[in-house]
Amino acid sequence: QVQLVESGGGSVQAGGSLRLSCAASGIIFRLYTMGWYRQAPGKQRELVATITSGGSTNYVDSVKGRFAISRDNPKSTVYLQMNSLKPEDTAVYYCKVLSMNYWGKGTLVTVSS
Repeated sequence: QVQLVESGGGSVQAGGSLRLSCAASGIIFRLYTMGWYRQAPGKQRELVATITSGGSTNYVDSVKGRFAISRDNPKSTVYLQMNSLKPEDTAVYYCKVLSMNYWGKGTLVTVSS
């Protein structure tokens, strides 16, 4: 069974940084494209960043230049480094195997102005 466990969220002031982690199990992690999503209060869940099995990355325009997705295949973990955080980045962040419909519980990021 696929399990995804996110961690690293918290409360920071605008301009601060956080690093999110997502530990995956139940899959051959290195084979899959991984993504980070977020859902802000009252809004739909949106895809923020992706990383392929080969390490190619892609970002939604609103986080380009501020967020960086990476992966550690031996640890079956995907990361999201978030810098220059803004209040509009406040959301619950989830990781996902893009080709599978499994979700973790997410980790809350709160950015105050």
